[in-house]
Amino acid sequence: MSETFPKAIAVIGAGIMGEALISALIASGISPSSITISEKREERGLQLNQQYGVSVADLEFNVRSSDAILLVVKPQDMSSMLSEIRPFLSHDTLLISFAAGKKIQFVLEHVGESFPVIRVMPNTPALVGEGMAAMSIGSYVSNEQRDFVRGFLQATGRVVEVEEGLQDAVTAVSGSGPAYFFAFVEAMVASGEELGLSQDVATELTIQTIVGAAKLLAVSNKSATVLRENVTSPNGTTAAALHSLKESGLDEIVKKAMTAARDRSQELA
Repeated sequence: MSETFPKAIAVIGAGIMGEALISALIASGISPSSITISEKREERGLQLNQQYGVSVADLEFNVRSSDAILLVVKPQDMSSMLSEIRPFLSHDTLLISFAAGKKIQFVLEHVGESFPVIRVMPNTPALVGEGMAAMSIGSYVSNEQRDFVRGFLQATGRVVEVEEGLQDAVTAVSGSGPAYFFAFVEAMVASGEELGLSQDVATELTIQTIVGAAKLLAVSNKSATVLRENVTSPNGTTAAALHSLKESGLDEIVKKAMTAARDRSQELA
């Protein structure tokens, strides 16, 4: 990372993801004294100041003082936010957008056509250092700026770079993906209870099974297909369960859900 860039970082929006990114910035070597947040909730700003040592400032001061700005606001708030900060931006300020669906061109239309902009789709496992982020690079971004963003995102987990046209698909796979997993866990726990297990036991069995399976997939160098086949004995219990999932149209259910997420991401553009 350059010793000169960035000198000061603004984080606009300090919710759950904003906090994860603050933690990642610090973990990547950025001094807390270089990070300033702008947050509407005064008590939230105070909490993050006490926990991480970052500063809190009003929006105008923060934007004027920073050469990299993390925009961690809801997609529906992006237009008004960009219009509000536009008068305070320096021409070479790096804008990093974490808003689902909002294209780089959308940002440029609000702030000016020659600003460096990077679009990022993170996910919530970034909170525990196991996130998956995809970044797309605007035309005016320097290598130094690109390396900075990739560097601090790596502190949240893994990072890939994709063409911006693929960001809606990324949203459907990894951006929204954790929620599919959580929904499946909910269903497994509920089914375990219906089969006679207590909620506590059903929850522990389900979570450890999922965590163990995910770790096995991550470290075994075997595909999900091979691992599924390895645990599926002919005419056994697993085979019966998988047959039921197939008969219920699991593949089509997943495809339909991910397509819906992709389509909604496009609608938010």
